[in-house]
Amino acid sequence: MKVEHLPIPIPGEGEIRLRVEAAAVNRSDILYRQGKSPTQPTFPSKIGYEAAGIVEAVGPGVDRHLIGQRGSTIPNFPPDRYGVSGELATVPAVSFAAYPEGLTAVEAASIWMQYLTAYGAIVSCAKVARDDFVLITAASSSVGLAAIDIVNAEGATSIAVTRSAAKRETLLALGAHHVIVSEEEDVVDRVMAITGGKGAGIVMDMVLGTGIETLMQATARKGLYLACGVLAEEATPYPIFEALKKALSLRAYSVSELYLDPPALDEAKRYIFDHLEDSTFKPKIGKIFKLDQIAEAHRYMESNDHVGKIVMTI
Repeated sequence: MKVEHLPIPIPGEGEIRLRVEAAAVNRSDILYRQGKSPTQPTFPSKIGYEAAGIVEAVGPGVDRHLIGQRGSTIPNFPPDRYGVSGELATVPAVSFAAYPEGLTAVEAASIWMQYLTAYGAIVSCAKVARDDFVLITAASSSVGLAAIDIVNAEGATSIAVTRSAAKRETLLALGAHHVIVSEEEDVVDRVMAITGGKGAGIVMDMVLGTGIETLMQATARKGLYLACGVLAEEATPYPIFEALKKALSLRAYSVSELYLDPPALDEAKRYIFDHLEDSTFKPKIGKIFKLDQIAEAHRYMESNDHVGKIVMTI
């Protein structure tokens, strides 16, 4: 992965060109680069799903009034063709969305991947309610923090799971009602104590692997187990007896579901915009790099030391 100088791109039919001010690094970028993503690159490949900037040109069929407007990218495009990690990015016009004026470019580059993913899982799929307990793994990731924000906004109770005790106080300060350090505490015992012995009605698991067995033990009877990511290196077993005993529902979820349902995506965007505008949601920035530090930014994400979003300024 390296920075190259390329000709200025000319937007085609239905496309815009964005003068990028900030671009985010996501776990999906790491998986894409490693060849572990469902989307496989065609080389030479660009990279990057999320950026914020100013529209400086539009292609045929696109409203010219967009020129000069600030916005950020909905990550619903193939990154090999439309990767946004650079000074300029050409993206489909339908992938461009306005953001509240109170956000900085760094914050604006950090909103759609995390909040759309969490919204789709917790609101669209799980139909979270005020009396629900929601267990969230990889809670210090940007999606984990977005999930905490959404659970809190819906009046439910968030239970954040992290491996590092160093992240406990930060997660509490960022709104988690309860934090469980999985390397130091018995996850099942803690969840049962928090929920009065019932277990978590909703589990949003972005790790999977063998930890699914423990987390299913911590799930309530007739609970919903959302498989939202595969961060674990090892294979994921299916604890069939635990699932049968509790009549659990296991649901695989990907944010691409929203992208394939335009009315649902519009509803999600309105929900997120409104909560950002009234400051109910506030993206947490973990660390900022420069564009020429992109390899270092990827290594930092792979270290798992961050809490929140990793962003590059351009």
